[in-house]
Amino acid sequence: MLNDTKVRNFKASDKLYRKSDSHGLVLEVNPNGSKLWRHRYRFNGKAKMISLGSYPEVSLLDARQARDSNKQLLKQDVNPQQSKATFLSVKPTFKDMFVKWLEFKKDTWTAGYVDDTLQRANSYLIPVLGNLLIEDIKPSDMKVLLLKIQDTGKLDMLKKVKGIADGVFKYSVGMDVITFSPVRDLSNDIFKKIPIKHYATITDPKEIASLLDRLDKHIGTLEVSTALKLAPHLLLRPSEITGLLWSEIDFDEKLIRIGADRMKMKRVHLVPLSKQILLSLKALSQHETSSPFVFPSQRDINIPITPDSLRNALRNLGIKKEEFTTHSFRSMASTRLNELGYKGDVIEIQLSHAQKDKVRSAYNHAEYLPERKVMMQEWSNYLDKLQNRTPVSPSENQLSLF
Repeated sequence: MLNDTKVRNFKASDKLYRKSDSHGLVLEVNPNGSKLWRHRYRFNGKAKMISLGSYPEVSLLDARQARDSNKQLLKQDVNPQQSKATFLSVKPTFKDMFVKWLEFKKDTWTAGYVDDTLQRANSYLIPVLGNLLIEDIKPSDMKVLLLKIQDTGKLDMLKKVKGIADGVFKYSVGMDVITFSPVRDLSNDIFKKIPIKHYATITDPKEIASLLDRLDKHIGTLEVSTALKLAPHLLLRPSEITGLLWSEIDFDEKLIRIGADRMKMKRVHLVPLSKQILLSLKALSQHETSSPFVFPSQRDINIPITPDSLRNALRNLGIKKEEFTTHSFRSMASTRLNELGYKGDVIEIQLSHAQKDKVRSAYNHAEYLPERKVMMQEWSNYLDKLQNRTPVSPSENQLSLF
């Protein structure tokens, strides 16, 4: 496979030559010194090749993403060459390309994420860039737009809007509409960093017991009440809990298996189910809602409840944000599990935190799984014990885990 150093150092020869990367991506080095990315593929049994732009305007990463976009088109039985010809027949605007990019991506996203992306684009990108030809948009245009968002203090929104814009531009590079993303070369040094959030939490065992007792008193929909009571046990982020799908729950293996597209770290995540949580989910499954979601909205069974539902439930119980938030369940569990002597790596993987070794972390969703199964069962037992409930016995625990 190629890397940036190799690509940069390839020299011109008296004849054109090509260097392969992977999955059909090649770099074509011309006698005049120019370097062109090409993607080789087969469509209807015939060999095809398509241009992805020139280096260095199109980086190795950009070229790989463009190749992957082509592969997705091929899976849909669409010839990338024909698709690009359609794009190029009329010069597209940013809005044109945003609509095509969103249509291309939405099948791999949750409905909620699609709605969020559309709302952010309509609020910040389309009013400014929508009618501009995408080939005319310059890095300076993007800098002005993003710095205006920064001036409002919405640093998290800045990051999200920048990501949406870059996605549209990189897709456009892959479709041969433009040659580079005007967001790509904007240095992060010109933007303020998002401050690290330290969520309020509860770590004293007596206070945890009091919190659990208060959660049991919540009066609301079955979906919100159940999600609220499961949250201390699961160690998931609020959106990962509220967006749970029945297809992600493996009752036989006693696991929740969340796809990479739903996880913040963009990798598959496994959550071992304690006996307590398994029973709760089985009981909830008896309520026929015909929804793909474990916690469907009362308004529309085709969408889940939101993290705001959990936050509002906490506030209705009189729990102030200075005391505890929906994110605090994770920090509460992390602190107590560390204090109880569980291995740090096991806790961090169960929390789906980023790891320093990125190559290793890409394949680690099942790492330490036996230890995680034991830890998650013992964590549920610990929470039950704090509430003076009878924990699962060690013999039951062992039988249920393996």
